[in-house]
Amino acid sequence: MSSAGHLKDDPAAALLRGYRPPPGVADELLRPDGSVRPVWQPLIDLLAGQGAEDLSQRFARGDQHLHDAGVYYRQHTSSGSTVRDWPLSHIPVMIADDEWQRLSEGLVQRADLLEQVMADLYGPARLVSQGLLPPELVARNREWLRPVVGIRPRSDHFLHFVAFEVGRSPDGSWLVLGDRTQAPSGSGFALENRMATARVFPDLFPAANIRRLAGFFRAYRDAMNALRGDAGRVAILTPGQHSDTYFEHAYIARYLGFLLLECEDLKVERGKLTVRTIDGPQPVSVLWRRLDSRFADPLELDETSALGTPGMVAALRARELTMLNCLGSGVLEARALMAFLPRICERLTGEGLKIPNIATWWCGQAAERAYVYDNLQRMMIGRALSTDLPFEVDASTALGGDFRGTAQKPIGDWLETDGAKLVGQEAATLSTTPAMIDGELVPRPMLIRVFAARTPDGWVVMPGGYARIGRTEDPTALAMKNGGSVADVWVVSDDPVTPDSLASRQEGPFARRLPGVLPSRAADNLYWLGRYVERAEARVRELRAYHLRLEEVGHREMPVLAHLERYLDGFDIDPDEPVPAAILELFEAAQGCAGKVRDRFSTDGWHALNDLAFTARGMYNRVRPGDEAARKMTELLRRLAGFAGLVHDNMFRFSGWRFLTMGRALERADQMLTLLAAFADPEAPPGSFDVAVEVGDSVMTHRRRYPMATSCCTIVDLLALDAGNPRSVLFQLDVLREQEAMLTTVKEGGPMSDLARRILLLHTALSVAAPEDLTPARLLALQKDLREVSDTLTARYLS
Repeated sequence: MSSAGHLKDDPAAALLRGYRPPPGVADELLRPDGSVRPVWQPLIDLLAGQGAEDLSQRFARGDQHLHDAGVYYRQHTSSGSTVRDWPLSHIPVMIADDEWQRLSEGLVQRADLLEQVMADLYGPARLVSQGLLPPELVARNREWLRPVVGIRPRSDHFLHFVAFEVGRSPDGSWLVLGDRTQAPSGSGFALENRMATARVFPDLFPAANIRRLAGFFRAYRDAMNALRGDAGRVAILTPGQHSDTYFEHAYIARYLGFLLLECEDLKVERGKLTVRTIDGPQPVSVLWRRLDSRFADPLELDETSALGTPGMVAALRARELTMLNCLGSGVLEARALMAFLPRICERLTGEGLKIPNIATWWCGQAAERAYVYDNLQRMMIGRALSTDLPFEVDASTALGGDFRGTAQKPIGDWLETDGAKLVGQEAATLSTTPAMIDGELVPRPMLIRVFAARTPDGWVVMPGGYARIGRTEDPTALAMKNGGSVADVWVVSDDPVTPDSLASRQEGPFARRLPGVLPSRAADNLYWLGRYVERAEARVRELRAYHLRLEEVGHREMPVLAHLERYLDGFDIDPDEPVPAAILELFEAAQGCAGKVRDRFSTDGWHALNDLAFTARGMYNRVRPGDEAARKMTELLRRLAGFAGLVHDNMFRFSGWRFLTMGRALERADQMLTLLAAFADPEAPPGSFDVAVEVGDSVMTHRRRYPMATSCCTIVDLLALDAGNPRSVLFQLDVLREQEAMLTTVKEGGPMSDLARRILLLHTALSVAAPEDLTPARLLALQKDLREVSDTLTARYLS
C-alpha cells in the first residue's frame, strides 16, 4: 500500500500516489501513518489543481525573478571558478509555527552557550583547566587565534550573528548538525528564495499565514546601528567579488543600507578604523565581517593574507571597533567541540541541550575516551548503538589536517587506538521533503540553515531560513556543487500574519536622508567602468569603419585601409580577427569593475553589460571579415548604446554616477584626440577625413553644418571644438567641469582645486583655439594635458 493509498481518490491523492519516502526516514510532508500534515494541505491542494503547463509557468516566474535580480553563486573548481545560476527548488518546506518556536528556543539556548564557550576560550580558559575541553582541541585548531586572547569586545559580546545546520532524525526530533559562527552565509539568499517563491505561489502566499522575514532583518539592522556609538559607520566587510557568496554580501548591503567594504578600503590609525572615501577618511565603528578571521589582519594573524587590513586586531584591542562576529569565532565550528557541548551545557547552565547534537565523539586523549564512550548512547538520542556504525572522520577543522572521509570500523577500535587524534560523527539520516522533479513530486533529503541575530532584547531567530535539498535520495548530494538545490522555508502560523517590511514607521517630521559616503575603491571602479566601456566603443567603431572599407575594395590595395590597420595595431587590435580578443578583454575588464560595485550598480545595468559581453564572446571566431563583421560591430554598438542609456536615464545622480560619467568623458576625449591626430592630419591618406567623421558618429551633422567635402578644418571644428556635439573634446571638458563642480565644495573666496584648475586651463585652450591651430602635434600635446587631468583626479579622489 502506498503512503497515500488510504486517501480518497482525488487530485491530491493522485499527486501523492507515487510519493514514497524511504523506510525508516522521517518525512516533512507525510505523517508516519501516511496522512498529509495539516500545514502542507493548502499547498498540496493547489499543486494538485495545476496542470503541467501551469506548474511550468509558475516555476518559470520564480526563476525569472532570480535571473532578473542577478542572483548567483560562484563555484570553485581545480581549473578556476565559474558563476552559476541560483538552483531554486520551487516547493517550499512547510513547518508549523509551534514546532518552529520549540526549535528556536533550543537554538537560542545553543547560541548563548556558544557565546559562553567563546568568552572562556579567549578569556580565563576554565573549560580546559577544569577538564571540560581537551587542550589539544583548542591549541591545535588553526581558528583559535592567540593574538585575540584577552581582548574583550566593545559590545561585551563575541557573537552577534550565528547559523545552525539542523536536520530531523528518524524519530522526528531535530538535531544540530553543525554550528556556523565564523561568518555565516545564506541569510540574504534566504530572502531572495522568499521573493522568488512568493512569485511562484502569488495566490497562496498572501493568505497562508506565513511568518515574514523583514522583521528579523529590521531587528538586526537596528541592533547594529545601536552599536555605532556617537560616531562611525556600520559596514559589511567582504573578501571581494571572487568569493562564493559575494552576491549575498552586495545584496544585504543594499537591503540594509550599509557600506560594503573590502579590506583595502580600510586603514587603522592610532587604533581607530577608517574607510578611505572620496571625501577623505571616515570612521567605521561597526564591522559585520564576512571573511575568515585569520585573513583579517596580516600584521598579527596570517602574514600571507592579501585580504586583510594591518592593525585590525589593534583596533579591537583599543575597543574602538565592534566586530560581528569577533575575530577567532571560527574555533566554535570545530566538529570535535560538539562532542563536549552536552557536558559543558550541563556544567554552565545546569540543564541539557534542548536541541541535541548529531552523535559526535573526540578520539583524542585517553582521559576523555571513557567519558565519550559512555555517553555515545545519550548523544545518539536513544538510538541503538552499534560498534560497527559507519561514521564520518574529520580531522581538518579540529587539528588543521586535511584528512576527511568515512569509515566502517568499530568505534571501540578508534577509541582504543593510542595517539588517535580524530573526531567522529554519525552518518546522519536526514528527513525528506517534497521536490518537483520531471513533473513528479518526489521525496528528497533535506537540512535547514537557521539564522539567529543578537539584539538588545536577546537573540532573534529568523522565522524560516533556507533548506538544502538533495538532487537524489543520496544525502551526500545536498551540496550545490553536486547538483543539490535550495528551497524557501515557510513557517506557518495558525493566526493571521500582518505583512511586514524593513522600513520602520516614520515618526516626527519628514527628513530626507543624505546620500552615504562613497569609498575611493568604489569610485575608482565606477570611473574605470566608464573608461573601459568608452574605450571598447571606440575600438568597435574603428573596426566597423575598417570592415566597411574592406568590403568595398576587397583585396585591392587602399592606402586608407592600410592606415587604419596601422592605427588599430597601436591598440593591439588585429584586423584579421573580425571580433578581436582585445575587444573581449575590454568587455571583461568592464565586467570586473562593475562586479566590484554590485551594491552600487543597477541590476538592469549589470544585465545589459553581461549581455553585451556575452554577445561579443558569441561572435568570436564565428564572423567573416567585411560586411558580416561590419554588421556585427553595428549590433555591438546598439547594445553599447542601450547600456549607456540605462546608465544615463536610470542611475541616481549620486557621487558614483559622477565618477562613471567623468570616466566616460575623459576616455571619449582621449580617444577623440588620438583619432584626430591620426586622421585629421593633412598628410594622412585620402579618405582619412571621412573615417574620422564616421568613427566620430557625426556624418549627418557634418553634411548639415558644412556645405563642402570633409577637410582638416571641418573635422577638427566638429570633433574637437564644437561644444554642442556630444562627441567633441570640448563637450567632454564641459562635462568634466560640471561634474567636478558637483563633487567639490569650495568656500567662498577659497582656492581652486588642482583638478578644477587643470580642467579649466584645458577647456580655455580649446575654447579659444581655431581649427587651423590644432595640428597633430598640438592635438597630442592637448592629450598629454588631458591625461594629467586624469592623474590629478586619481590622486585627489581615488588613491
